Amino acid sequence: MDTTLTINQIARRSGIAASALRYYEERGLITSERAGSGHRRFPRHVLRRLSFIVFAQKLGMRLDEIKQELDKLPTDHIPTGEDWALLSEKWTRRIDEQIAQLQRLRSGLDDCIGCGCLSMKTCKMLNPDDAMGKQGPGPRWWITGEAPRAFSSEVDTGSREDNATEQELAVSRFQMKAETL
Repeated sequence: MDTTLTINQIARRSGIAASALRYYEERGLITSERAGSGHRRFPRHVLRRLSFIVFAQKLGMRLDEIKQELDKLPTDHIPTGEDWALLSEKWTRRIDEQIAQLQRLRSGLDDCIGCGCLSMKTCKMLNPDDAMGKQGPGPRWWITGEAPRAFSSEVDTGSREDNATEQELAVSRFQMKAETL
């Protein structure tokens, strides 16, 4: 049995276009040998690397990050299950972080976007005085996973009674607005 595959065979088996395979090779993610005719011949284990690349891209990894991970694999033998397991250890943490971020995003769809005000900057209930904007750019709650400052015990924007009253008023205004729609 031939231990190498043509670019078309690899493309069919992996579901990845030949042009992408050439690009991955150019970027150093996979390797091939040249036959006497100059055609690329890929070792069979390239299919595992391609599966890893596809999976990593689905996780949102950039090709340079993927290459860094693939560079950790041995070059003196075909990577074993143990070699792949070492790479996947840190992926569990990354997947867990992405799941948590997606859960916060889903919650935000119901809690924030659903309220109708569409302004995190002026939302008196969740973000008084644009406290989150002072912590940096972007959607801070989704990025950091921290609780909104209005509900956090770390920040004192007045007495607890004042904060509770402001939040209760904001909730009641929201409820009245919702009832009129």
